[in-house]
Amino acid sequence: MTADDDPTLPPGDHGVARGVDGGVDGGVDGSVDGGVDGGVDNRALGIALFNQTWTLIEKQDRTAAEDDAMLHMAHASRHHWGQVGRPEHLARGEWQISRVYTVLGRAEPAGHHARRCLQICQDNAIADWDLAFAYEALARAASVAGDAEATRGYLRRAREAAEAITEDEDRELVLSDLATIPAP
Repeated sequence: MTADDDPTLPPGDHGVARGVDGGVDGGVDGSVDGGVDGGVDNRALGIALFNQTWTLIEKQDRTAAEDDAMLHMAHASRHHWGQVGRPEHLARGEWQISRVYTVLGRAEPAGHHARRCLQICQDNAIADWDLAFAYEALARAASVAGDAEATRGYLRRAREAAEAITEDEDRELVLSDLATIPAP
């Protein structure tokens, strides 16, 4: 698969699609429109905005304008996936928004979007690396908030979820990302 199939990926693997067949089953309202809504290709915009956001996440020495763009693009990507994506896309969009807020040092909105990511996973029986990354997002948000106990608890749950990941490469990706979460 390629990023055109499904760009909403865990960190370190944002240019390669995983976990879904890339087809559009329909929007959150059940419509099937191939991703085009009133002349807007929501799927293509969701992909492009997700990848552009990730490029800014990885950029060293972002400007204030780039920080703003990164945040707005993450929200916009999630919006477009909300029109045409499956629950996995929605969870990954919430995960990315949470990551952006942690990069910006904003614990409260990071926690909000991490909780949304986990809730979407739980409500839709989404497991494997999506679930592990939901707990990663919660741990990272708790770390930014300075809550050592919550950080440790979510790291434990993320590691437990990572043990159930079927693909070794995906498991290693989660575990390596967990290692970057600073202890408060």
